[in-house]
Amino acid sequence: MRAPFQFTPQATEDLDGIWWFIAMDSNEAADRVETEIITTCHRLARYPLIGSKRRDVTPLPVRFWTLPRYPNYVIVYRPGAKPLQVIAILHGKRNLKEILRARLQERP
Repeated sequence: MRAPFQFTPQATEDLDGIWWFIAMDSNEAADRVETEIITTCHRLARYPLIGSKRRDVTPLPVRFWTLPRYPNYVIVYRPGAKPLQVIAILHGKRNLKEILRARLQERP
């Protein structure tokens, strides 16, 4: 069976970086956050339009979902892709606009 979502290589790096950063204090906490991210990606694959468009960040057809249990983290995904494509998992305080511009080759 095909997975309902896929991570881009950058999103995989994001997830790994989040895990390692949190694991410096607690492996168990890092596992909880990682599990919540993956569970949320499954939910987004079932209901891809629940995320928000952020025209202030990018005009591209991506959506943003903030994790309710861990509101510091935002999942950025392409809702029309089959399977759903997760392009970034970022801390909400980072410069989302610049990161996405670089990843998506968006023109300023």
